Amino acid sequence: MRMKDTTEILCQLRKLMKRPTGGQWTSLAAYIVPSDDAHGSEYICEHDQRRAFISGFDGSAGTAVITADKALLWTDGRYYQQATNQLDPNWGLMKDGLPTTPSIGSWLAGNLPKESVVAVDPKLLSFRRWQPIHKELIAADCSLLPLEENLVDAVWGAEQPARTCNPIITLDLKFAGATIAEKWRNVKCQMEEKKTQLLVVSALDEVAWFLNLRGSDIDYNPVFFAYLIVTHDELKFFVSSTKLPSDFKDHLVANGVEVSIFAYEEIGERLNQLIKKGEEKIWISSNSSYYLNSMIPKNKRHQEVTPIALSKAIKNSAEVEGFVNCHIRDGVALCQYFAWLEGMVLNKQHVSEISGAIKLEELRSKREHFMGPSFETISASGPNASIIHYKPAEDTNREIADKEIYLCDSGAQYKDGTTDVTRTWHFGEPTDWQKETYTRVLRGQLTLGATIFPRKVKGQVLDSLARKALWDIGLDYGHGTGHGVGHFLNVHEGPMGVGIRLMPDDPGLQENMMISNEPGYYQDGEFGIRIEDIVQIIPAETKCNFNGRGGLTFKTITMCPKQTKLVKKEMLLKDEINLLNEYHRLVWDTLSPILKEEGDNLTLLWLERETRKI
Repeated sequence: MRMKDTTEILCQLRKLMKRPTGGQWTSLAAYIVPSDDAHGSEYICEHDQRRAFISGFDGSAGTAVITADKALLWTDGRYYQQATNQLDPNWGLMKDGLPTTPSIGSWLAGNLPKESVVAVDPKLLSFRRWQPIHKELIAADCSLLPLEENLVDAVWGAEQPARTCNPIITLDLKFAGATIAEKWRNVKCQMEEKKTQLLVVSALDEVAWFLNLRGSDIDYNPVFFAYLIVTHDELKFFVSSTKLPSDFKDHLVANGVEVSIFAYEEIGERLNQLIKKGEEKIWISSNSSYYLNSMIPKNKRHQEVTPIALSKAIKNSAEVEGFVNCHIRDGVALCQYFAWLEGMVLNKQHVSEISGAIKLEELRSKREHFMGPSFETISASGPNASIIHYKPAEDTNREIADKEIYLCDSGAQYKDGTTDVTRTWHFGEPTDWQKETYTRVLRGQLTLGATIFPRKVKGQVLDSLARKALWDIGLDYGHGTGHGVGHFLNVHEGPMGVGIRLMPDDPGLQENMMISNEPGYYQDGEFGIRIEDIVQIIPAETKCNFNGRGGLTFKTITMCPKQTKLVKKEMLLKDEINLLNEYHRLVWDTLSPILKEEGDNLTLLWLERETRKI
């Protein structure tokens, strides 16, 4: 992870902060640089990596704040180590999530003189994030200015990459499971309930899912740059027409709809025209940009998570079937990789973090419906594994050896689903402490995976179940326990999740949502442990059925063994041993027939050993 010298970049930005623009201000006391694009995407294309450009920190989450004499970066526990390694001496790290770390708004309000002006590009900050900063600044007699001229772009200049504009593909109905017309009817019913006439859709995965289209404008995320406005009688699609597939008209016919096409850049102008036409109520998510939200008068604005986000999270029968099937194919590739890797390491054959990740992608690419990785593989050995979202690079690349822990967090995009799985291995002799921490992580994962809970309980309620075995001795991990997973879409999908932090749009856990189950433990500079499965939420039979509310539980669909050599059996309860043995029996029964049919004896022997009862 190279450290970038940001001295000259910050100097140029501060010069622009003193320059009057359009008579709105004389100088800026602070400038905020979010990590988002105009769609609130977690992962972004190179054109939108403004925070990485200005700070040198390239993690997926973080916000930069630049004043006349300070440059600060707020990021969460997943990235403390990475940010420490990447930020040069111009920057200070604000560890978001710690009780002692003030919010951005609070820090600005407490450190700027009265009547200070703070600016941010309104297209890059959601309405939800704008509001608390705005309120805290107003309370301190300061102001937050929506400055559409992006100052980072001005500094970046001609070297800023162009916005990606790759071709879109259609998704066959056998994978999608529902036509656009069927999805539209469902959305219109919810719009009628809320007495809204227009729905503004800016999240890229929502646009792609609703229209049964996929793209590649953002690495690893099968999405494309577009907006959608849904009315009761028209679908307005804002997209570059050059990227539409040749079979787009046939696709619309097969899906039973017509769509009006507008230029991507016209979203603001067209929305403004629709607002002026009448008194219609307009549905928009507060996760959409402040720019779009602020265009709609408050009395016309219905702010709520979109009906598309909720529908997308609950997989239909075809999507569920696809998820199960692609995780079986993915499991075969994972087992082939780990069996091969163990053999290479024990035979003293050189494999690095990078070459290992390449090998894993090669094995996955041979599986049916493979479309590419679902995120950049975290192939991490020894101390690199303690960096939660580590990305192997030439300057940090370590050999995978038998003297240290190896953590591999990886996933794939298939036409019928998306995978995300983490396994932690030691190919030599782990220390007693490594075995104890691994066992505590495993206990949390098994406990959460077997939990029965009432229908629509918030995911946050379940989080401590996965942490308790670590909390018992004063350990913890700095990331969430579970995130939703898109269907051949973003590997991280809301609006639900399992974590310490409240997810304000969480509708409660429901049948056929797909989420991850991934507790971990990270010892800075030494090793990291994470065990991650994707689980399907299914009905649970209970004696009292939560007074008619209904019970739910999890069904693990990830198919890959968890290393028993790292387990201290005496620390496991009898039920936990049974859960692990039952899971390994399922993995063996599911994958061994495929390996036998393919004649892969090397992987078969490895799988037989790794799935033995303890």
